[in-house]
Amino acid sequence: MKTYLVTGGAGFIGSNFINYMLKKHLDIKLINLDKLTYAGNLENLKDAAKNPNYKFVQGDICDEELVGKLFKNNDIDIVVNFASESHVDRSIKNPQIFVKTNIQGTAVLLNAAKSAWETSEAFKDGVKFLQISTDEVYGSLGEKGHFSETTPLDPHSIYSSSKAGADLLVKAYYDTYKMPVCITRSSNNYGPFQFPEKLIPLTINNCINKKLIPVYGDGMNIRDWIYVQDNCMAIEMIINNGQMGQIYNIGGHNEKTNIHIIKIIIEYLHDNLNPKIDDNLITYVEDRKGHDRRYSVDTTKIEKEIGWHPETLFQNGIKMTIKWYLENKEWMKNVTGGEYQNYYEQMYRINSSIKGCP
Repeated sequence: MKTYLVTGGAGFIGSNFINYMLKKHLDIKLINLDKLTYAGNLENLKDAAKNPNYKFVQGDICDEELVGKLFKNNDIDIVVNFASESHVDRSIKNPQIFVKTNIQGTAVLLNAAKSAWETSEAFKDGVKFLQISTDEVYGSLGEKGHFSETTPLDPHSIYSSSKAGADLLVKAYYDTYKMPVCITRSSNNYGPFQFPEKLIPLTINNCINKKLIPVYGDGMNIRDWIYVQDNCMAIEMIINNGQMGQIYNIGGHNEKTNIHIIKIIIEYLHDNLNPKIDDNLITYVEDRKGHDRRYSVDTTKIEKEIGWHPETLFQNGIKMTIKWYLENKEWMKNVTGGEYQNYYEQMYRINSSIKGCP
């Protein structure tokens, strides 16, 4: 029975991965280490908490003593590092925490895993460290082309720079110690349990509550969108079959402009929830500093080497996502009070004086 240490497992992708793995496998143990910052929510893991093979530990990946004890007291085989400060806007306002969590925290995990797994001659069989990264480390694309795994790193935000730094640390542990590692770089995920500072859940929440939807710049920034369940499947396949020291891009083949995504959501909610939800909720705000224009990843490597491909068409995935938030309004309500509301209003400069505010 393999033991997984999943860090940041109470967050969006991490909780989806934990739920996915525990539903699929009866023969694994899973430890979830999460600090439970604003985006971590144990409500995401209500079903997992009932599983005797699941254990939650509240703590910081930067805590060397705690991380060391987890490895000492548990025969950990697989580390999946989701733990990350991940919102670009927050990195602009508070860059230090991104450097600490994303780089220093990754270093703590790497060193603890190395110490636990390394024997006198080599690493024990069957262990792997999987670093969950982002396509944002590649920078920005023009109108054509795609990021491949060999595209030079060119991050433009504090967030993406800190993730690139963590990736380089992971690569260095492979190059220096031959530590069994892999890195995933996925495009924008969407689906259940995503904290509503991100585009899709923010748009859904604001439509439901008839609040203005902030659109950076001209709204024509392009992202490739992947349904989170497809990413979880890819991560598992890389754990099982990924080649040591390799990077794998994960994408959904769904390039959409931000404004197009917003209008798809508005149209669905207009037709299925409330005809008063319309484009008048859209408000254009000052563009984000260092805002990359377009991301798109080439997934040829993972498709050829591992046999993975995305299964969820965007037109289906976005409907499933909207329906989930409509059916889980209490979850949304619980995560959008207090700090989130203050942050939202300050970040996007949304207030009653803006023209068109309901």
